[in-house]
Amino acid sequence: MTKRPALFGLTLDELEALAAENQWPRYAGKQISHWLYRKQVDRIERMTDLPMHARDTLARLYGLGVALPERVQTSRDGTRKYLFPAGEKRFVEAAYIPDEKRNTLCLSSQVGCKMGCSFCMTGKQGFHGNLTAGEIVNQYRSLPERDRVTNIVYMGMGEPFDNLNEVLKSTQIFTAEWGYAMSPRRITVSTIGLTGPLHRFLHESQCHLAVSLHSPFEEERRQLMPVASLHPLKELIAELRNFDFGKQRRLSFEYIMFRGVNDTPRHIREMARLLNGLRCRVNLIRFHPVPGISPESSDEHTME
Repeated sequence: MTKRPALFGLTLDELEALAAENQWPRYAGKQISHWLYRKQVDRIERMTDLPMHARDTLARLYGLGVALPERVQTSRDGTRKYLFPAGEKRFVEAAYIPDEKRNTLCLSSQVGCKMGCSFCMTGKQGFHGNLTAGEIVNQYRSLPERDRVTNIVYMGMGEPFDNLNEVLKSTQIFTAEWGYAMSPRRITVSTIGLTGPLHRFLHESQCHLAVSLHSPFEEERRQLMPVASLHPLKELIAELRNFDFGKQRRLSFEYIMFRGVNDTPRHIREMARLLNGLRCRVNLIRFHPVPGISPESSDEHTME
């Protein structure tokens, strides 16, 4: 049996085109978008301001396209990791991270990852496919704590820039008036530093950007992240310098601290030289041990 396409994850333009194809009024597209993204409808048949024949047609041709998490794991610090179904016998993880001033949702954009970073468990599991915009946004829509979320980060499974079409579509759903109407200042998209998609993201999105740096030295960075050999640090930094982030859009660099690998004074000096003149922040991140992966996190003294 052929799986029906999902309504959830379609943009207003796509919903209006769907309405036109079925000879419904154009405003039916807006009505459907409100049911999907504002009213959190759980069945197509409950879109009660649509005519019965329209609901019947939608239910025959489309699935709603939302899925509840199947498992949850709660950490001591209150972080909750939810597993969402993503295809046959596959799952992706979304993490809800509560804090005093903000509650952050960490989203996945792919099932697995192609990048092969030496310190990442997701990469060891291989790549199994891209998530659709609907599957990305569903991690928010079906989260039990959805109404408490203040910020969204694309820092879960996968490389967002390797699935940029669907990632941009998902951020449109989050920020558009017909979608969830969030401020793009509440959303951060991370990347390992794929230079081609970077240009498009900078010009087509208003969301914040976080770049995985992990070493200011090209050769060391390639050892940590082999794909960096195709996307030189020099080109990455040049692209960032050429873009005007303005006062509202934030650029940050993520830097996982590995003991004796990238936490020496020479790394500090080179990072200061590399980023000099860029209006940015650097987030130092403690490395959490992963079975079968050898680097250790820097100690507390070095982190400070």
